[in-house]
Amino acid sequence: MDNRKIGELILNLRKEKGMTQKQLADQMNISDRTISKWERGYGCPDITLLPSLSTLLGVNIEYILDGELSSNEFIGGNMKKSNYFVCPTCNNIGLSTGNMTLSCCGRKLEPLVAKKATDDERLSISEIDNEWFISSEHPMTKENYISFIAFATGDQVQIIKQYPEWSLQTRIPKRKHGKLLWYDTQFGLFYQLI
Repeated sequence: MDNRKIGELILNLRKEKGMTQKQLADQMNISDRTISKWERGYGCPDITLLPSLSTLLGVNIEYILDGELSSNEFIGGNMKKSNYFVCPTCNNIGLSTGNMTLSCCGRKLEPLVAKKATDDERLSISEIDNEWFISSEHPMTKENYISFIAFATGDQVQIIKQYPEWSLQTRIPKRKHGKLLWYDTQFGLFYQLI
C-alpha cells in the first residue's frame, strides 16, 4: 500500500464531494487532524474506518487501498455486445455496455459468457401478427428455470423477466436482425441469432 497515493485519492474524493476535512472527520467521528494526516500520506485509515470512509466517498474499499480509480475505456454502443450479470444469491440481473465492476449480495459479479445454443437448446421462434412469439419446452422448475430473455439489436436491448413454474412464452415486436439471449439458472447464458 502506498500511503501517498491513498492520501491523494482521499483528498480528491473529499473535494469532489464538496466536504472539508472537518466535515468528513465529523461524519466518521474522528479528528480532522487524522484526515489531514492521511491526505499528506503520513498514515492510512484503520481497517475499522474503511467501510464508513468508502460509503462517505462513494468508492469501493479496494480502490481506496489501491490509491487510484481506474477508468474504463468508452466502448461504442453496440448493444449486441452488452455484458450481462446475474447474482448467484438473489438472481438480480445487471447489464452494462462496457467493462464495469458490479457487486450484489456482497459478491463481486463477473460478466456472463454467452454460449451459442445448439439445435436442442434453441428457443422456438415463430412470427404472429408482426411479432415474434418465443417459447420453450424448458421445464421451468424452482431449481432450474430461464430467468430472463433479452433481445439485443445494435441500438437497444429488451429484457423480459421469466419466473419459475410459469411456461416460457412471450412475444416481442419483430425488428431488424438481432441477438436473442437467455439465462438458464443451471447452465448459464445462451444466445441465438435471429
